[in-house]
Amino acid sequence: MFYSKNLKKIKNINHCFFSKKNGFSKGIYKSLNCGRGSKDNKKNIYKNLSFVSRKMRVSKNKLILMHQTHSNKVVEIKKNNFKKKIRADAIITKMRGIALGVVTADCVPIILYEAENQIIGCIHAGWKGAYLNIIKNTIRKIKKMSPNSLIYACVGPCISQKSYEVDLIFFKKFIKTSYKNKKYFIHKSNEKKLFNLRKFVTDKLLKYKVKVDQIDRDTFAQKSNFFSYRRSKKLSEKDYGRCISAICMPKLY
Repeated sequence: MFYSKNLKKIKNINHCFFSKKNGFSKGIYKSLNCGRGSKDNKKNIYKNLSFVSRKMRVSKNKLILMHQTHSNKVVEIKKNNFKKKIRADAIITKMRGIALGVVTADCVPIILYEAENQIIGCIHAGWKGAYLNIIKNTIRKIKKMSPNSLIYACVGPCISQKSYEVDLIFFKKFIKTSYKNKKYFIHKSNEKKLFNLRKFVTDKLLKYKVKVDQIDRDTFAQKSNFFSYRRSKKLSEKDYGRCISAICMPKLY
């Protein structure tokens, strides 16, 4: 389990970037697989999510996850929708006593806290969502709810640049949008580049004056700690697990 240095100082919230350890799943999903979209045994996933709920100090039905599609859609969780299926790649809320979660396996999990009006959130930022402005949309939505906002964000474990090989089509797509995006790539071969997803995402947060810290861990390289989509493909595995990151504002009694 990993924690943000900045968020750890804030007594108002619980948060955690969970590793793949301390769960109930077996085989390629060993052991804390929280990916409901995986082919893992559903009972084991349920046990894993129950474990996460206990750690976040909420009941199982108060752990809110998204149906993630690499989109730029942001949803505010309210009393009238927190039990529904949420199709989004970012969720935010002012509600207390519920935990918001994001699952990843190389993509970037981002946990957010807005201090002035006490808003929490989490973002699933793969290259596509980040490219489509999921971060911009999330920050704008928070600032609309809290104009004088003070936003903290922690960029969690994700695939590092040395592990993230992309082709020239991918590279040209980013350069076409802005030539400045060239700084996120380094040369590997005539046909391949290495992409710095962490920096790409972090710079987008910094652009909006968000206070950012990092859990600078490589999900691809650190097999004992994290699930990795790319690593599973390289090993020709049939599927892969997902790690979870979560945040909660406990109820005030």
